[in-house]
Amino acid sequence: MIYLLRHGLDDETYIGGWSDVSLTELGIKQVVETANKIKNSDSITINNIITSDIKRAIETANIVSRILEINNYQVSEFLREQNKGKLNGMIKTLAEDKYPNYFGENLTIDTIYPEGESLKDLYIRIKNNLEFLSSLNDNTLLITHRGVINMLYYILNDIPLDMDKRRFGVDHATLHEFDRKNKSIRKVL
Repeated sequence: MIYLLRHGLDDETYIGGWSDVSLTELGIKQVVETANKIKNSDSITINNIITSDIKRAIETANIVSRILEINNYQVSEFLREQNKGKLNGMIKTLAEDKYPNYFGENLTIDTIYPEGESLKDLYIRIKNNLEFLSSLNDNTLLITHRGVINMLYYILNDIPLDMDKRRFGVDHATLHEFDRKNKSIRKVL
């Protein structure tokens, strides 16, 4: 099995995407709790960690690798969240004033962020790299973002892409299992 972990809570007053926003105290607690559940599980084994190169994911990887006593991890741009271009890392209220067309009902799967990508672009990026995921060794943990994990749910379950980012329960510090043989994904923690 391949496992996917969403990073812990970060400061959500900022736009996420490819931002350098850190985990909050609650986010750190969430990651510690999930990492301890993994460590104490009889059914989950982690031998390798690969993390997104975005700050909140790297901070998550530092916590998880320490608790699981895995000395190092790899960093991958492939595991990045959707690129929100000029909005990456902006304070949300400022972004809503400056770029009102990128919020609420104005936003569709085809909306491309200025100098960024659309949700459909993220979907295609993940779909085009599905073989990469399938080629990983079992017991690998991927530390990534809700957008990436959501795309796997859409792709592997052949569900048409939509704007419902909460559909699959990919909350902060949740763990999901990718069965590469059966091409399926499910939430485990």
